[in-house]
Amino acid sequence: MSLSETSWSETDGRLEREFKFANFPEAFAFMTRVAFIAEKQGHHPEWSNVYNRVTISLTTHDEGNVVTDRDRAFAEAVDGILSV
Repeated sequence: MSLSETSWSETDGRLEREFKFANFPEAFAFMTRVAFIAEKQGHHPEWSNVYNRVTISLTTHDEGNVVTDRDRAFAEAVDGILSV
């Protein structure tokens, strides 16, 4: 799945997506899985969680807060755990 096939959007120098789940435990489980991706890639998202919604915002701070290939790779890895 490529980013063009997902709901990621690039606005204001950020790559963003909102994920909706059936309930809080599903949203929290998703966040846990994303946390392992973040640690493995050494690239940590800005994110928030409200009940069944998780919003992820990606930018590469080291490159001047712009979207880079690191952000796109992270987004694709996140999309990959949804298709499992």
